[in-house]
Amino acid sequence: MVDTAKTLYILRHAKSAWDSDAQDDFSRPLNTRGRRDALAMGKWMMRENFFPDQIVSSPALRAWQTVTSVCHALQIDLATIDFDKHLYLAGMTELCNVLSNTEKGVNSVLLVGHNPGLEQLIQHLLNSDPRDIAGDKLLPTAAFCILKIGNWDDIESGSAELVMIMKPKLLN
Repeated sequence: MVDTAKTLYILRHAKSAWDSDAQDDFSRPLNTRGRRDALAMGKWMMRENFFPDQIVSSPALRAWQTVTSVCHALQIDLATIDFDKHLYLAGMTELCNVLSNTEKGVNSVLLVGHNPGLEQLIQHLLNSDPRDIAGDKLLPTAAFCILKIGNWDDIESGSAELVMIMKPKLLN
C-alpha cells in the first residue's frame, strides 16, 4: 500500500441483551458485558491513538450504545457521529456503498455495525477469510478491525490490506 492509503476502522457492536424488554431487534440494548467491552475497546483505542476522522454507525440501540461509549473514551463529540439507517443489518454491498460516498479528504473512517455484513465486508475487501489469523470468529461482539485501502471510491474485492484485529477478550 502507498503512504496515501486510507484507514478503515471497523467495530462490531458490543454484546446485546437478548432478554431485555426491547420491543424489537432494533431496540435491543447492550448487556453488562457489552457495556464493559465497549468502554474497554474505546480506552484501548485511546491508548493506541486510533482516532477516526469520520464515524458512521448503525442507529440500532446496541450500535448507538457501543459507539457512544467508544467516543466518550476517545473524548470525541457525539454530535460528529453520522447515524446512517442504511447500516442497520447492512450487507456487504450496502456497506461498500456507504464507504464509497466518503469524501476524498477523509483519511480514516470508523464504521460501526452488525454481522454478518461486517465480516462479509472484511472478507470482500481482503479477498480472503482471515480466520486463520483471527481465530474461530472473525469479528465477535465489540471486535475492532483495521484495514488500509487505496481510496474510498476503490472499494473492490482485494483492495485492502489487513493491519490488525483486536478482540475484547484480548484486552483483559
